[in-house]
Amino acid sequence: MGTQKDGEKFYCGVDVGAATTKVVLLTSARQIAGQAVVKSGVDFAAASREALELALKSAGTDSGQIKYTVATGYGRNNVPYRSQSKTEITCQAKGCYFYFPKEMTIVDIGGQDSKIIKVRRDGSVLNFKMNRKCAAGTGTFLEEIASRLGLAVDRLEELAEKSSTDVELGSYCTVFTQTEILSKIREGVRIEDLAKGAFKSIVKRILEMDTLAQDVVITGGVVAHNRIVAQILSQKLGKEVGIPPFPQVSGALGAAIIAAEVIL
Repeated sequence: MGTQKDGEKFYCGVDVGAATTKVVLLTSARQIAGQAVVKSGVDFAAASREALELALKSAGTDSGQIKYTVATGYGRNNVPYRSQSKTEITCQAKGCYFYFPKEMTIVDIGGQDSKIIKVRRDGSVLNFKMNRKCAAGTGTFLEEIASRLGLAVDRLEELAEKSSTDVELGSYCTVFTQTEILSKIREGVRIEDLAKGAFKSIVKRILEMDTLAQDVVITGGVVAHNRIVAQILSQKLGKEVGIPPFPQVSGALGAAIIAAEVIL
């Protein structure tokens, strides 16, 4: 990422999620020239414009250099400058296949939903599953747990790494889990062990969604900020899971790759 070459054109991918909006600018050589992540808030159009401005700044270019834009995610149809829209399933598969060109299972853990996407050897989507209509197993779940523990969410991983005792959180609902945590605090369970238990709970929900066959790749904002989730999942599966270089923007990257393919 840096200053543009004279006359260079870019391909833009926008992923408007319920929690965050991501933009990736791709060069014709398939290199990421700029990217940005902002909170989606309640105005998806405004969030997409803000993310684009930041991505353009990081690439050292302007919107006039963008040849084509593909939007994806929950609010994809709210992106005013999109050329076309694609589903997040298609874009996640495309973005992960860029780094892992093989048959695989993608685990995408976002702010308010989780997905498991099975990808064929040629990069096409075989099938996918979404989580229950519940915050359990998502970034929102971690935010709620951190709030109950009186912590900033970005401190959970630091504390979890100091855990010395396994703690299982059995509740399937975020509200019930908060009640369960209060009960464990009264029992004298350490905060560090509860934090680790929260991350283990996320992995448990993922494993309940579907079988994780083939090679596994994990993406999304949760793993971008909490690599411990990938570590726990690797331990549970007995094999190392892959993580893209920029796991939070893999959907936006996939959208940008599709934009480039449309033009070529």
